[in-house]
Amino acid sequence: MDPASKHGRTSNSSSSANQTTNNTSNAPVKKSAKELKAERRALQERQRAEKAARAAGNAAVPSKKPPSGSATSTTVGSTSSTSATATVVPSETAGSAKTIDSKQKSSHTKEINNKQVDMFSHLEISKGTNTSLAPKEIHPAILMLGLQFSEFKICGANARCIAALTAFKKVIQDYKTPEGTTLSRHLPTHLSPQITYLVNARPMSVGMGNAIRHLKWEISTIDIEMSDDEAKQLLCEKIDNFIRDSITVADRVIVEYGLQKIQDGDVILTYARSSVVQALLLEAHEKGIKFKVIIIDSRPRLEGKKLLNCLVDAGINCTYAFLHAVGFAMKDVSKVFLGAHAFMSNGALYSRVGTAMVAMMANEKNIPVIICCETYKFTDKVQLDSFVMNEQGNPNDVVNISTTLTPKPGLLSEWLNKPDLKLLNLLYDLTPSKYITTVITEVGMIPCTSVPVILREY
Repeated sequence: MDPASKHGRTSNSSSSANQTTNNTSNAPVKKSAKELKAERRALQERQRAEKAARAAGNAAVPSKKPPSGSATSTTVGSTSSTSATATVVPSETAGSAKTIDSKQKSSHTKEINNKQVDMFSHLEISKGTNTSLAPKEIHPAILMLGLQFSEFKICGANARCIAALTAFKKVIQDYKTPEGTTLSRHLPTHLSPQITYLVNARPMSVGMGNAIRHLKWEISTIDIEMSDDEAKQLLCEKIDNFIRDSITVADRVIVEYGLQKIQDGDVILTYARSSVVQALLLEAHEKGIKFKVIIIDSRPRLEGKKLLNCLVDAGINCTYAFLHAVGFAMKDVSKVFLGAHAFMSNGALYSRVGTAMVAMMANEKNIPVIICCETYKFTDKVQLDSFVMNEQGNPNDVVNISTTLTPKPGLLSEWLNKPDLKLLNLLYDLTPSKYITTVITEVGMIPCTSVPVILREY
């Protein structure tokens, strides 16, 4: 064979081999399904992280870097992160502070929930409200009210019910019926998230539940042919009528009935603070009746101090003591007047925790126990104890041992760090009907066993 031809074939074969190698190197490398899936997952995680950062008001949080297999996606991600950082530099510190504060609150809430007493673990501890995370359809008046409920700025069944109905009036006044529907059909749907938000802030009282059911019934009876402005005005009048008839006028009638039970020389004992009992004692003092009042109070809310200040300012002779001294205070008492959160259909009284102890102690010494309660607080539910249904307050409230507005942590301040220690802060208890002498309502003085009759007749 000719050497030249042999050399030519060799060079041709080598050039073709080099060309094949170059083509192979220039051709795009195909990625496996696992690599593509990993890249998609990384992209989704990065987008999810950026969305969460924007929602928390902290868009400057750097996003996760995508895999090094895609140079284009890495460039885009770094560019977007840089621009976002440059945009939010002025509010970066505030946003991060909010994020850290919310994380600390959530972790603290988890610690408290993990240390609940086993017997009461079914009772959820109130988590408070976060107005920044509230749905868009929540009215500003409801946002403010939920915050006041969760922080116990508004306490008492009557005060909470009046505040809730007043807030619902504002919601109704600002409501606009969508096209293709009617007010009587769509307004209950619009009120449902507002009610849910209040319930999440703090469990609903029995009186609030009855008032809301009455409001929904009034909405269902509205004439379809009525204009929206007339219907909203009518509903606002119905709300005002309910507050007037079931609370304001009812309290005046209860006070008139209660004056028949107070005579000169009486020593009246009351527990915590009831707005109806307070009005009764003030009215009796204005009528010139000479009597003394013993106020029994308990931590952590110390509601009796507000009643004490009010009665002392009016010139009534008062004695103030804590719940552990109720046995000693009972020796001079002639009558016991108590308020109510609700009355069950079996005649049991659902009221501020400690009420059952006061009623049982008075019954033991044959002292009449008189309850002042409006009929809108009556319910057809039956409850036999305080365990199945109750409201659990924040255990940290028990830590405060101060009797003034300035908090003072006691020996329990580090209770979360002690694995063998749990705190319980129940807000209500149940008093059986046998410890109650009579109930003063706006329909008259009745035995507590007549609650089902009132529910059926009214």
